[in-house]
Amino acid sequence: METTKVLTKEEIQAALEERHSPEKQKKLSEGRVTIAGLGGLGSNVAYALARIGVGHLHLIDFDVVDITNLNRQQYFTEHIGMYKTDALKSLLQKINPYIDIQTDCIKVTEENLISLFENAGIICEAFDNPEAKAMLVNGILEHFPEKKLVSASGMAGYGSSNTIRTRRLMKNFYLCGDQVTEPTYGHGLMAPRVAICAAHEANMITRLLLGEEEI
Repeated sequence: METTKVLTKEEIQAALEERHSPEKQKKLSEGRVTIAGLGGLGSNVAYALARIGVGHLHLIDFDVVDITNLNRQQYFTEHIGMYKTDALKSLLQKINPYIDIQTDCIKVTEENLISLFENAGIICEAFDNPEAKAMLVNGILEHFPEKKLVSASGMAGYGSSNTIRTRRLMKNFYLCGDQVTEPTYGHGLMAPRVAICAAHEANMITRLLLGEEEI
């Protein structure tokens, strides 16, 4: 009977350094990213950051995995009914069990926003709900203008991939997506285009961790 090899922290680190260089991997390993919303955007962003060895992830969501989430989110049937924070943490630990992962199973509100994000490094806004997006973005810009914020808007349907872009709207505020496309009947949130937008967010976060701020 075959047994699964348990990789050491040193083995994983060496593999990452081989791909990224020791200098860049050091910055990624020291990186701190808070992801608010663990759906189609957030779960894909978390996967990407875990795979490149970002060392500290803070995952925030209050929801549970539903069957309708499986069309675009990084979960499986066995996760249905689980809190997304628990499900995603377990999956990320299969990629790299040595990442420091903090979870908060809570709904972000205007009342708890300051306490949730006051110690955050880079912040990734990954909500599906437009009102929640606006509340988080406005709250971060008001209370933590010095923090780097990567957000997303416009990724529904199956339109051209090329309309999804990353834009720097303010000194520390980056927006990914086409800024237009909202979910409608027959053009809802679908895995390919949502993943493209999530990859834009993850790549911008990676660039910021490595000291590149210009688009």
